[in-house]
Amino acid sequence: MASIGFIVHGQREGAVALAEETAQWLAEQGHTARFLDAGAGRRRPAPGPLDLAVSLGGDGTMLRTVDLVGPDGVPVLGVNLGHLGYLTAVEPDALRDALRRFLAGDYQVESRMTLDVSVTDERDGGVDTTLHGSALNDVVLQRTSPGRTMRTEVSVSGVPFLQFASDSLILATPTGSTAYNLSARGPIVSPRAQVQILTPVAPHMLFDRSLVLDADEDVSIVPIGEQSADVVVDGWLTTTLQPGQTIHSRRGAKDARLVTFGERNFHRILKSKFNLADR
Repeated sequence: MASIGFIVHGQREGAVALAEETAQWLAEQGHTARFLDAGAGRRRPAPGPLDLAVSLGGDGTMLRTVDLVGPDGVPVLGVNLGHLGYLTAVEPDALRDALRRFLAGDYQVESRMTLDVSVTDERDGGVDTTLHGSALNDVVLQRTSPGRTMRTEVSVSGVPFLQFASDSLILATPTGSTAYNLSARGPIVSPRAQVQILTPVAPHMLFDRSLVLDADEDVSIVPIGEQSADVVVDGWLTTTLQPGQTIHSRRGAKDARLVTFGERNFHRILKSKFNLADR
């Protein structure tokens, strides 16, 4: 018998009712259904052994679910009750059929690269790690107050590259290339690629291009002078980077595992979600 966890966006119409009805149906089949709380913050203690986590909401709920269960290797099935639903696999009326297929072993798992994110602090003469987390979409360094330009220095594999003057800096995965990175006119990247994408937002400088970097390069960013910067990981304000602190990013130790049924053609999904017509 399987143990299946549900993470529900409570404000999405029909999400709670669908989860409760599906949990009752699973229990009638002899399986265990549990409701998990992604909480108002980042990673919480492991919720116990699960065979599958079901995300009912939009892409934001998917990110919360991956953050909660991804480090334990639990596969995630996304049910689209949001607007875009780029990460989700099925629509609400197909959930039971999807679970039948999963329980019968008729499914695939698509691995998606994540980012390992850490903040180090050298203000007291040593090197202390004050934050360690992961991201499926992106890490954003943004100004702490409106009306001020954020100034940062970016290094790649320990070698200083460039000082940026911008509103924000985005470090995105290929999965996150179609999120905030896309809005900032960054490149769209196949989820099969293994890269990091550095994109400045509203740069106040002549160099305004994105950089596509190797997944295993250590990308480090420090604020310049007495400025600070907010660190937002997959949409969550996680910490504030202070002078003397450095944020680091590189390929995550574990991929996110997304349940799919049949081939998910990246180019076809891209055309569908963005209403791209053939000419």
